[in-house]
Amino acid sequence: MHRRTFIAATLGVTGAVRADAERLPLHSGAALAFGTTVSIAVRHADPKGAQQAIAAALGEARRVDALMSLRQPSSQVWRLNRDAVLHGPDPHLLAVLAHARTLSRLTQGAFDITVQPLWRAFDAAHGVPTAAEHLRARRLVGWTQVRASLTRVVLARSGMAITLNGLAQGYAADLALAALRRHGIRHALVDTGEFGAVGRAGGRPWQIGVRDPRHDDGLAARLVLDGRCAATSGDYACAFTPDLRHHHIFDPASGASPTELASVTVLAPTGLEADGLSTAFMVMGARRAHALAAHLPGVDLLTIRKDGARWKSSGFPVAA
Repeated sequence: MHRRTFIAATLGVTGAVRADAERLPLHSGAALAFGTTVSIAVRHADPKGAQQAIAAALGEARRVDALMSLRQPSSQVWRLNRDAVLHGPDPHLLAVLAHARTLSRLTQGAFDITVQPLWRAFDAAHGVPTAAEHLRARRLVGWTQVRASLTRVVLARSGMAITLNGLAQGYAADLALAALRRHGIRHALVDTGEFGAVGRAGGRPWQIGVRDPRHDDGLAARLVLDGRCAATSGDYACAFTPDLRHHHIFDPASGASPTELASVTVLAPTGLEADGLSTAFMVMGARRAHALAAHLPGVDLLTIRKDGARWKSSGFPVAA
């Protein structure tokens, strides 16, 4: 499920680089992926070269979606969930699964790609499932039961299913940025639902507005993309009950949605890291999230509690 958590990208790192960006014309492109519109903006002298770079970057994003979609029967994740085994996994899928396992260890299980049966139970109930249905789903959760090798991926328990929705969009942003760099692009903003940027928007760095979790058109913060990637997770993105108590993010330990935070925005060196950490930090709560982030190189965050209280780390680059 796509999480449109950033309100807007604003065109917005030193002398020559700034002057270079200000002179270059702006080019943009978009495509459908992850159930939404993926967009890319670049500043580049050559219009044809810019459009070739944009097409390549959008192609990378669509490739990740095609591999990891929960809804496309041709995707490898869809086939794995159907058959409990996938032969010949794509290297990109294996890379994301490896990161998922590392993140699960790092967060002591707060991040877990096997929560998909919980989502299915709540979705099927159009709200809160019965106690028996909830218990059946909880018994299928366990990240250690996903076994991956170069030749196959196996879900060890019958009925298990995974979701990579907490990683795929960030990974797509990383691949899109890499494609732009290969084509000689020095200034770009990528929006796959998570954000990544290189260079400058023109006279100032790229900036994005982070949605206020309780006001659709309001901003919680405006932050500067300083070479890192940004991702937000929020309780409002896909709620099963009007009070937002039950939503698409699940605590693997309890099988329920975490109760403290309304949203978390993370800046990290890669989109893959930012995307996964934003989900994990929602589960962990503000105090544990900030404590862990303080030990992770290049990671900063903004947490917003359900009561509106905000806490940003010292390196979180809020725009003036």
